[in-house]
This record gives sequence, structure tokens and C-alpha cells, in this order.
Amino acid sequence: MDDDGVDDHAPLLVIVDAANVVGSVPDGWWHDRRGAAERLRDRLAADGVPGRTGPVEVVLVVEGAARGVDSVPGVRVESAPGSGDDHMVDLVARATGDRPVLVVTADRELRRRVSELGAEVAGPRTVRPA
Repeated sequence: MDDDGVDDHAPLLVIVDAANVVGSVPDGWWHDRRGAAERLRDRLAADGVPGRTGPVEVVLVVEGAARGVDSVPGVRVESAPGSGDDHMVDLVARATGDRPVLVVTADRELRRRVSELGAEVAGPRTVRPA
């Protein structure tokens, strides 16, 4: 544990804002939102989080038309029951203090909310090169 009570040996929790990351590249994702979320999930399962070493737990948060995407080994998919942003804030609130948390999104308001809870934030290019 460090001075803040965070377990330095716990895996980094990486929470990925699927809608925001998928929407960061205009590749026709809007024609098949669920398929785009599945492709992101599969890329995360295969590549992990570039630049991050050590144990990582990846949670992909989906909402709207992408709800119902299945988890795969290496990536847990959570369908937000309402607002994806609110669900991610709740995940951060439950995890911070116990382990390091990284939220991947470009959404300014979401970045502010999770930063206030102690999470690190990074943009979509962290997991999806443009």
C-alpha cells in the first residue's frame, strides 16, 4: 500500500468509454454501433492498453445501441443501465482508494468527474490510435 491507502500490487483498473472512443474516428461506426463496440473490445483483448505494464483489468462500458455486447477473456463489458458517464463514475467511486484507476475518454465533463474521485484520465488514442 502507498501513503494514500492504494494497493500498489492491485491490477490497474482501466475503464474505457466505448461510445467516446469509437466515436473518435469517423470510420462509419454509426452504421453499426454494436459491431464497432465489439471491434474495440476485441482490439483491447488482443492488444491490452499500450504503454501499460503490469497487471491490468479492462472494463469496457457500453450504452445505447451497443448494450448487450458480451465480455471476452481480458475485457469485461458492462452495459450501462442508463447514462454511460454515470455508470463509469460509479465504477470509479467503488474502486478508487483501493487500486489505481485509469478512465479512457475525451469527454471533458466525465474527465472532470472521475478526476475529482482520484482517477487518472487519458484520451481515446491511448487505446485506439487515430
